[in-house]
Amino acid sequence: MGKEDQTITYRIYFVALVIFLMAVAITIKLTNIQWAQGEHYRALAKKLDVKTFVIPANKGNIYSADGSLLATSIPEYTIRFDAVSPKDKDFHTKVDSLAAGLSKILRKPKTYYATALRKARANNNQYFFIAKGLSYSQYSAIKKLPLFKLGTYRGGRIDSITEVRKQPMGDIAKRTIGYIGLDKNGKSNAVGIEGAFEKYLNGKNGKVLKQKIAQGQYKPIKDGNEVEPQDGYDVISTIDVYIQDIAHHALLESLHKFQAEHGCVIVMETKTGYIKAIANLGKGKDNQDYYERLNYAIRETGEPGSTFKLVDMIALLDDQKVDTSKVYNRKGGSINFYGHNVVDSHREGPQMISLAKGFEISSNTVMVQAVQQNYKNNPKQFVERINNLGLNKPLGMGLQGEGIPKIPQPGTNKWNALSLPWMAFGYGIEVTPMQTLTLYNAIANNGEMVKPQFVSEIKEFNTTIKKFDKQVINPKICSDATISKLKAVMENVVKRGTAKSIYSKDFSMAGKTGTAQGNYGVNGGADKHYISSFVGFFPVDKPKYTCIVVVHKPSTINGNFYGADVAAPVFKRIAQKIFTDSPSSNTINNINKKIYSQEKNYNAYYTKSQNEKNTIPNLKGMSGMDAIALLENKGLNVKIKGVGKVKSQSIGVGVPIVKNSSIVLELR
Repeated sequence: MGKEDQTITYRIYFVALVIFLMAVAITIKLTNIQWAQGEHYRALAKKLDVKTFVIPANKGNIYSADGSLLATSIPEYTIRFDAVSPKDKDFHTKVDSLAAGLSKILRKPKTYYATALRKARANNNQYFFIAKGLSYSQYSAIKKLPLFKLGTYRGGRIDSITEVRKQPMGDIAKRTIGYIGLDKNGKSNAVGIEGAFEKYLNGKNGKVLKQKIAQGQYKPIKDGNEVEPQDGYDVISTIDVYIQDIAHHALLESLHKFQAEHGCVIVMETKTGYIKAIANLGKGKDNQDYYERLNYAIRETGEPGSTFKLVDMIALLDDQKVDTSKVYNRKGGSINFYGHNVVDSHREGPQMISLAKGFEISSNTVMVQAVQQNYKNNPKQFVERINNLGLNKPLGMGLQGEGIPKIPQPGTNKWNALSLPWMAFGYGIEVTPMQTLTLYNAIANNGEMVKPQFVSEIKEFNTTIKKFDKQVINPKICSDATISKLKAVMENVVKRGTAKSIYSKDFSMAGKTGTAQGNYGVNGGADKHYISSFVGFFPVDKPKYTCIVVVHKPSTINGNFYGADVAAPVFKRIAQKIFTDSPSSNTINNINKKIYSQEKNYNAYYTKSQNEKNTIPNLKGMSGMDAIALLENKGLNVKIKGVGKVKSQSIGVGVPIVKNSSIVLELR
């Protein structure tokens, strides 16, 4: 063997040795991975191939007291397009048909979609946006379109679904039903019933392990550790949709009529404190239409004005300082305290009047004198009465944003010589409309103050999980004797006082008007405006509902900005609609008893109808309905003007009747 051959042989041995050593090293490494580090790498592989997926729980619904759906979750779909996935043949033969289908469903031109889809293909866009917020029917239709019906991989269709909360009633009680959202700082903002009862509505999410089987595809692993989702419970609110609709539209009509800035209405069931209706309407950005912007009824504090005079009466009567018959001198409707005038809105009329009359006509001078004379040496006694009525602290209803009342306390830097007399006619203090309503409801409820509530129970299907019964804040805010007198004077407010314009002999109402001034101390009074209110209950003998109406910044152009003009008619409309439009279960007594006026009208009608002369009878003074029936039965065409009884007739008495001729009746 030559020297050159030996060199080649050595090289072959060397390469063989290197390969052998590398094989040994690889074997050692594999053994080390398998036994020493096997668990680590197996766990890493599992982590990459196995994921925990959340199974979202279905959120519960919110229902009204009568079973109407107020809030529910519905699925909304988003569709995107992976323009790279489809084969060239599939894409080019079907893209125009797909564009035509999308155009028909989504209401955009076919050319728009054809161009956009081709551009996405050219740019290799794998996540091109098609549409969001789709209903199930739209989603189903799009899935069936050419190309898209081939599925995710062949057709490039990418689907995603989200649950969206909807309120089927629209703006009706929108702020009270509420929502879960984000505030301007990006923090969770839980509003209304949705927010307050979130823990019941949300349920509990489930979880499941899934193993990756292909790109973007996973299958569940049944390892015994999966957790089934627990759907949220349903919340049954106290809202009555019928009463809510009445309250909403009655307030809306008043806001439009008086060009007001905003307002609220609350209707409470007297015995339970259940809120049957709550409307909060404010002007939109266009300064024209009204919608539910803020929950003014719960969060807005302000000087209540004359509706606070009920506190005066409770204190004066229950502390036995004076009786309702105590007489005061109005002094021309103006009195002065430390250089500041207290004036009556209407200075004319009798000057020497009783305390009861002063309340009925809302005399500031009478109420201030009564409070000042009896509590000036011990203002703490009067303020403690306010505190004991719960007006110095929030009601604690659980809804976000409840307003914080402000009641000056003697001995603090908020107290001065004007505090007591100004309190007496509702100034220098701040309370919410809901607090005022709760106080008046206590009088209607014979002294028992109950907490306002928006939810009556939590349910899972037909099973009650939790019930919210009546919550008593104060079992007796004052004596029965005081309550009896207060009910009488509040009824007289409607019968002959400031709210006499809403009096009805058909059903009884009681309450108090209020007209407060806002911003009266700003810019020398240049920014002054009015807040008109009325709060009361009905019917008087057995109160079923208590209601408050507050309207901010009504127009002052026509001078009709008082509570009696702006807010009281809203209260009357609500009361009237509830009792005249609702089915009644009351029994009718003495149904066979004859009523003289009815008998007289019928006899007059019968006598004229029996006129054998076939001539026009004398209809003057006859009921319009009776006159129409009489003449139409004789073959005449009747036209009427006005309402009431017949004042005049176009064809004279005794004129022969001509069939199908016309006669005009003027009623009054």
